[in-house]
Amino acid sequence: MLRTAIALLAMVTAGCSLATEQQPQQGSQQTVTLVTHDSFAVRKELLDEFQKTSGIKVEVRKSGDAGALTNQLVLTKANPIGDIAYGVDSTFASRALNENVFQPYEAQGANKRYQLDATNRLTAIDIGDVCVNVHTSGLKGTAEPTTFEDLADPKYKDMLVVESPATSSPGLAFLLGTILHFGEDGWQGYWTKLKANGVKVVSGWEEAYNQEFSGTGKGTRPLVVSYASSPAATPDTKALLETCYRQVEYAGVLQGAKNPEGAKKVLDFMLSQQFQAEVPDQMYVYPAREGVALPEAWQKSAPMPGDVEATLPAQDVDRNRESWVNQWRSLVQG
Repeated sequence: MLRTAIALLAMVTAGCSLATEQQPQQGSQQTVTLVTHDSFAVRKELLDEFQKTSGIKVEVRKSGDAGALTNQLVLTKANPIGDIAYGVDSTFASRALNENVFQPYEAQGANKRYQLDATNRLTAIDIGDVCVNVHTSGLKGTAEPTTFEDLADPKYKDMLVVESPATSSPGLAFLLGTILHFGEDGWQGYWTKLKANGVKVVSGWEEAYNQEFSGTGKGTRPLVVSYASSPAATPDTKALLETCYRQVEYAGVLQGAKNPEGAKKVLDFMLSQQFQAEVPDQMYVYPAREGVALPEAWQKSAPMPGDVEATLPAQDVDRNRESWVNQWRSLVQG
């Protein structure tokens, strides 16, 4: 993905403030282990600056995608593999909360809009809207689709590639988006139409976007399930905002963490103006902290979808996820 350095006056000002507030005492060097998914990215220079001003070295340990990360955190909760975890998203968050993986902590700068429970066990770090993306010239003169219904139209036969909801976080988000849009009684019929219209299912985002999608110059399919932010990195593409489903990624201090106080400082750092300002260009998601400006390129090609948030209640997803995925398997892969 495109990586562009962000130089903002607000970052410099906030950085000076952070340095003043967090000057470490001599001999106070410590390590905090951050467990995260494979898509986590942060500039080494930013981590080095945090280490210099706080005395905390952040050791990053990657653990697959959001689903695999959540599963590992649950399986190891009696003997946690880190101090803090980032990347449990809104489709899996209820499971982590039910399993008591995280401990309460109200982080500085937390956006209460995305708070999941009263104990502040998970803190929103970024927002990613999963939407169908279209490669405009790849349609070869066919009018662009705009809605879920359009994707099942025969004029778009063999054009759409999606990720499996059984193995992919964006794939699951797209399935949930269809359930939200068509309802419990209608989504199965919709997927039957997509199957008849030649939808291709692959295991994950990397394969779908970078191998099958024509917008990257490698694939043949001009329609792909990706993110509202993806067009900022891929020219001649756009997101179909009527197909979006909102995902929120969270971080939290793990129960049984060896260094919980250090983990709390890392969580505060992840909500700082410095860190949040770099979230778009480093991880291609939107910052969760209010008041953080998007890069200029994003404002033009990947503006954040409006305030109407397309998402199902977390408790509904937790209760029905396995059943919905099994039904999808029978319909599409059976």
